[in-house]
Amino acid sequence: MPGHTAADRAEPTLFSHRVERQRLGQPLAERMRPQRLEEVVGQPHLLGAGRLLRQILVQPAVHKQGGRAFLPSLILWGPPGSGKTTLGQLIAAHVGARMASLSAVHSGVKDLRQAIDEARIALSEHGQRTILFIDEIHRYNKGQQDALLPHVEAGTVVLLGATTENPGFEINQALLSRCRVLRLSPHSQDDLQALVERALNDRERGLGQLAVELAEDVREQLVRYAAGDARRLLTTLEALVYLTPEAADGVRRPSTAELEQALAQRVLPHDKDGELHHDVISALIKSVRGSDPDAALYWTARMLEAGEDPLYVLRRLVILAAEDIGPADPRALPMATSTVEAVRFVGMPEGHLAISSLVLFLSIAPKSNSALTAYAAAREAVQRHGALPVPIHLRDGHSATARALGHGAGYLYPHDHPGNHVAQRYLPSELPDEELPFYRPAQSGFERQISERLEILRRR
Repeated sequence: MPGHTAADRAEPTLFSHRVERQRLGQPLAERMRPQRLEEVVGQPHLLGAGRLLRQILVQPAVHKQGGRAFLPSLILWGPPGSGKTTLGQLIAAHVGARMASLSAVHSGVKDLRQAIDEARIALSEHGQRTILFIDEIHRYNKGQQDALLPHVEAGTVVLLGATTENPGFEINQALLSRCRVLRLSPHSQDDLQALVERALNDRERGLGQLAVELAEDVREQLVRYAAGDARRLLTTLEALVYLTPEAADGVRRPSTAELEQALAQRVLPHDKDGELHHDVISALIKSVRGSDPDAALYWTARMLEAGEDPLYVLRRLVILAAEDIGPADPRALPMATSTVEAVRFVGMPEGHLAISSLVLFLSIAPKSNSALTAYAAAREAVQRHGALPVPIHLRDGHSATARALGHGAGYLYPHDHPGNHVAQRYLPSELPDEELPFYRPAQSGFERQISERLEILRRR
């Protein structure tokens, strides 16, 4: 992250007046929550020089002219453990606003009204703004979101909504139009390594009072398991350290065995966007394409048990169903898309049963890449010849003007002919016949029947 200014370091913390009392019994992840901008790790696209959040957090809380610090309503969109709550607290502390926090899981319109009434009183009687932080705001229904709208618009509260879901789908447009959407990224492996180092060395809030030596392989597996989630990382680190007994010299040296115990499951090496991630998904796709169900199941299990996002695996399988099976078994693509919905509905770990069924089906299904090659041929023709005119008999002739121009004249309606088919040209006449056909069915699965039927149709 970029260097920090004196203004960054000078800001008071949100918890300074009661931090000692609160720390007792707090988990490591809460104790290590950043209290100043300089402690925030990651998110350079939001906190780098000239970026919006950094501008908010380094501006004077009260301008010399008597104006208040600029503070728009924000939707913080990012995965778990990416720092949404932390940023909300830092913003409230910096601008001197009172902060009211609600969870959309446990609150309703009544709680919203109470928070807004208290905000109105704070503003009118004390001149103090209220930041209303709503965690998991996407869980509010339309009525609850509508209840927020007039108060955000009037400035009674400044809304800071945190969500793990795409706001464009989950938050109504009227409310969204009054907010800035800021997307937080998962923490990188370097970010997580830095957080581990800080927690192990911080004697006041971290684990620095304990003598801990964390081997490089254990550290790397811990970071991989966290998968970009700082909270998960610190929670696991704390359990790992306290599960590791002191050696004779008083030093705790956690091993992979202790890490597996801390996780309550076997630790599988995996990364979310590194070489191993791409190698394993490549092995899965090639095993399904090669019709080896055992290998396909192995690579699927490798990814899921290592904590890979099941929807990522399913996205790749949906593509495979269209690219490598396609018309050879028309059931493949609908089954792949229905498995996505099944996993969203059931969740994990039970969702692995639906994924397993899909992997077996796709592995055993007949293979064809004709959908890929046919589209590639059609696209090449479009790029080579440009936008050729639509034949006059295929143009829309519903309006009187179109009919007067001859649109639709000469079109042969297939259902008026034997077998519901009649020979006529559907392609632009300027397209050379030698470039056809685009679609050449494979001789496997259902495409054998398609090939036979298509041969008859094309001869007519």
